[in-house]
Amino acid sequence: MKHTYRDICGILLLDKPAGLSSNQALQKVRRLFAARKAGHTGSLDPLATGLLPICLGEATKVAGYLLGARKAYQADVRLGLTTTTDDAEGEVVETRPVPTLDRAVIEAALAGLRGRIVQTPPVYSALKQGGVPLYRRARRGETVVAPPRAVEIHRLELLEHAGERLRLHIECGAGTYVRSLARDLGERLGCGAHLTALRRLWVEPFLAPRMHTLPVLERTAAEHGDAGLAALLLPLEAALDAIPALTLDAQAAWRLAHGQRLRVAAAARPLVRALAPDGRLVALAAVDAAGWVTVRRGFALPTHEVDVSASE
Repeated sequence: MKHTYRDICGILLLDKPAGLSSNQALQKVRRLFAARKAGHTGSLDPLATGLLPICLGEATKVAGYLLGARKAYQADVRLGLTTTTDDAEGEVVETRPVPTLDRAVIEAALAGLRGRIVQTPPVYSALKQGGVPLYRRARRGETVVAPPRAVEIHRLELLEHAGERLRLHIECGAGTYVRSLARDLGERLGCGAHLTALRRLWVEPFLAPRMHTLPVLERTAAEHGDAGLAALLLPLEAALDAIPALTLDAQAAWRLAHGQRLRVAAAARPLVRALAPDGRLVALAAVDAAGWVTVRRGFALPTHEVDVSASE
């Protein structure tokens, strides 16, 4: 069986449901949009819900710039129980009594987890050693030691405390495992803990995202077809608003788009958005002190539809 996949371009802000891996959610979106190319920007565990930016077509070239972006989460934590995965999907490893905790005690524990900290990722994670994800090694019964690494916790606040349950607001940098934060908070409180629910609220630069659920996408596809789905996409430029713009004349934009060497009268910058006169993004580029422009990522407009097998 063959399907027609399109060279469609844009960014979908998906509200990922619980129970699906990020890749499963990505493939559902890709099929709905019949997109030839698709990629997501930063995995969410199956337990987690919330914002998963999905890049289609040429927008997949900006995915790497979103992977390192600051992110915000709402996290629910259960005290007194530790698990193999540091979340509710794992097996219980240990049960400990939860001491009487007031807000001051919890705040003191949270304070030590703010700023630049060293964190040990969960053993059941997609991090690779020797090309093999740690979770696969763990499932095979191998002894797995996840290497500690530095992460940035910009904001960590207690929203609610009810008995053995906490709700937290977290803003963090790339590579942070919220499951590890829950585990480490439990250790600081002397009773252990694991993550029971997680929702990603935003990813820079999408600070107030209008997210779309899979049922909404399916209904839109059924009622309004490709045009209705395309109206839900953000342009790929929406992911790059924080990068300074360099607007070129038509000749310079053409030369840059075709890989020709270009010199401009502009200040040196490590990264700029090179724009055509009509505002179309031509490339992400660097400008050196002499004004020479070096393309980091070039972009092309969608041109045609192609037939590919359904197994792709």
